[in-house]
Parts: sequence; structure tokens; C-alpha cells
Amino acid sequence: MYYNSIIETIGNTPLVRLNSVNKGIKGTILVKVEYFNPGHSIKDRMAVKMIELAEERGDLKPGGTIIECTSGNTGMGLALAACCKGYKCIFTLADKQSKEKIDALRALGAEIHVCPTNVAPDDPRSYYSVARRKHEETPNSIFVNQYDNPGNAIAHYETTGPEIWEQTEGKITHYAVGVGTGGTVSGVSKYLKEQNPNVYTVGIDSYGSVFKKYKETGIFDENEIYSYLTEGIGEDILPKNVDFSVIDEFIKVTDKDGALMTRRLAKEEGLFVGWSAGSAVHGALEYAKENLKEDDMMVIILHDHGTRYLGKVFNDDWMKDHGFLDSSDFGTAKSIVDQRNGSDQLFTVSKDLTVGEAIKLLTKEGIDQIPVVNDNNFVGSVSTTRLLEQLIDNPEIKSNKVEEIMDEPMPFVAMDNTLDVLSSMINKTNRALLVRDSAHKVHIITHHDILQAMSN
Repeated sequence: MYYNSIIETIGNTPLVRLNSVNKGIKGTILVKVEYFNPGHSIKDRMAVKMIELAEERGDLKPGGTIIECTSGNTGMGLALAACCKGYKCIFTLADKQSKEKIDALRALGAEIHVCPTNVAPDDPRSYYSVARRKHEETPNSIFVNQYDNPGNAIAHYETTGPEIWEQTEGKITHYAVGVGTGGTVSGVSKYLKEQNPNVYTVGIDSYGSVFKKYKETGIFDENEIYSYLTEGIGEDILPKNVDFSVIDEFIKVTDKDGALMTRRLAKEEGLFVGWSAGSAVHGALEYAKENLKEDDMMVIILHDHGTRYLGKVFNDDWMKDHGFLDSSDFGTAKSIVDQRNGSDQLFTVSKDLTVGEAIKLLTKEGIDQIPVVNDNNFVGSVSTTRLLEQLIDNPEIKSNKVEEIMDEPMPFVAMDNTLDVLSSMINKTNRALLVRDSAHKVHIITHHDILQAMSN
């Protein structure tokens, strides 16, 4: 048996069990190793599908040019298909992408334009805008637009989802994947949930991306957007391919945690994968620690191959320059709790207490913020800053119940969340964080705790 071209070898990638990095976690953790595709990433699947659909519509004609903004992997799939089908390629990439990705695309004959990362999506210099402009300037061309192109999700609905279902013999209970353009998470999840509506989908997001907050609140918050290093996941836009209705939960992962897990997968599991794959595994295992049961089976997508990150994640000097290998750079929530030596006490107020009584407790204990509880559940929070603002507007609220004026509950964080994660979560909305130790005791972490830990 032989194949007529390299693109016929796309798909049917193996499912492999994790044995080391998931120690202590209940259930079976499997990874779908997408670097077995000829372009070494999962993006081969949707790249070919989007080209085939463009050909069927008559949008892509012989000798035409394929134009796309890409983080590298989609470009590789498009370039492979273009080589086999006789098309030209023009790709725009953000300047945070690895040199290996850019060199690989040029090796396949693509014309590359590198654009600045730290600009708004509608900025004429952004890789979105440059791609659109190139399309307008180039006769007989298509702008693929993987973010909104339905072929992206269709490819995974037709191939990746069915493969996972068949390979797990329908036993999959949880599906986890990094979310970027949204095609993989949405197409696969849609298929799996059609087979079993109880399959739980966990999307892995990056700090600096908008997905998690949008899923939880329906608000597109530009304050969530800031620069990050991880390639291929997270966005500062809402692609049409991200179907939030089939994503049950988002977990955010830092650049550092994703990079360190990527290296662990290579050393401990023999899986030489890319940065976003490490992020996906780290985030999925964070979820699994608290939620997976013995009979559960989780499948995590490993998006691409590690050769594209030799100059970054797998380069010790680069990792040290970014503080990722120096454990003294950042402690964790656990290190903050441990330094207290069990001497800390978490003060709380009942939602039925009056505002005046809450003020007395805050003053007596010399604290700035306090969680609000109801039947041992954390239902809100109160801070001296917000109380003062409200008292100035209406001094009579002192006789009101706390539940009438309280803010949102303080978010819980994991014990191994690093200080860079904790600091990014402290803001005007979250004035403090909560963490539960192995004995299920709850501790509070304030901005003062984080500053003190960073100065040690």
C-alpha cells in the first residue's frame, strides 16, 4: 500500500497513557499525540479541510495563493497542502513565534511576514491586518482566516472526535485541550457530547487571554489582555470557531508552568512536544487533581512537536533568562502558607451579620478584607476600601446585612500556583485570594503576602 501524497497520511494519531507526570491523580490520563501528523501538528487536519472547502466553493482556483495569519502550525499544514496541490502561500506571524517555525515555513516555499505582537488586532501592523491587506493586494488569492473559517471545527468534528471516541471505546469522560482558534476544542467536543452529553470539556487558556472570563461572565474584558509568551493558545479576540456552549470550563496556565511541564513530558514520558502541549497537560492535571475519579478517563490533546521550540523551552539559557529555571524567582501559594507555620487564622463574617459588626471585626483584627460565609460556603467578600466608599455615599448602611453590600467571593487558587499567577489575579475585583491545604483548611493570601514573598 502507498499514499498518493503526504497529506493522505494526516490523522489516525496514537493515544498514549501518561505514567509519570500524573502521579497521585485518580483516573486514566491519555494524550493524543498529534505530532505524528506529517506537518508535526494537529493543524494539518483543519488546514487541508479548509483548502478542500475553498476548492469546492470555487474560491481557490489553480495557481492561486493561500494567505493566512498563523502561529506557525496552521501555516505548516497549509504549506504542505499547497506543495501537493500547486498553490503559493503567504503567511503572517507574530514576532513571538519561534525561529524554528519561521524557518520551516520558508523551507516549504512560503513567503513570510513577521508582525509585532504587542499591537491591537485592528492595528494595521497586526498579523491579522497584514494578512487581510495581502489578500486584497494579491489577485487569485484566498484569506483562509482559521479563526472564523467553519472548516476548522468541521475537520475535528469529522476526524479527531471520532478517532478519540473509537480509541477509548466510548469510555472517555473528560476532554482537555489548549484553546486558540477554537476549532479543535469545539469540533471534538461537539462530536463527543453528541455521543455522550456527560463528557466534560476543559479548555486551557493563557494568562493575558480573554477566554476564561468571557466564558464565566459573558464579558469581553480588555483589561484581561496583556502580552504572554506561550504560542498557539489564548487570544485577544473571540474567534467564531470558539463555541463556548460545548466548553464546560476554562483553566488558565502561566508561561512558566506550561514551559516546565513541556520539559517534564520529554524527560519523564518521552513525549517531545511543544509549549502549548505542556500548558494543556499542566492545566488538565490541575483540574484532574480535584475532580477526576478512579473510573474516569481524560484525553488531552498534544498539539505539536518539540523541535519547534529548541531555541526557547528546550534551551536552558533562554529558560534562565526568563526566570523559568530559577526556582528562587517565584515561590508558590504553598510557600506563603508554610512560612506562617500554622499560626495564621482565617477570619470570616456571616452574610447575616450587620455591616457595623463587620467593621468592628475588621478594625479589631487589623485586617483589610474578609470573606463572607453562609453554612461554611464562601459566598462573598468585604474590604475596608469598598466599605469606606459605600459609607461615604450612605452612612445608614451600617445597619444593613453584609449580604446586601458584599462583593464577589475571593477566588480559590491551587497550592502550587506560582507568585506570578497570584499577583496577576490580585486586582480591584479580587482584593485577596483563598487557598485550601491538604487538610482542607482555608488560608487567605493578600497582595501584602505576595509582595513579602517576592522580596524574600
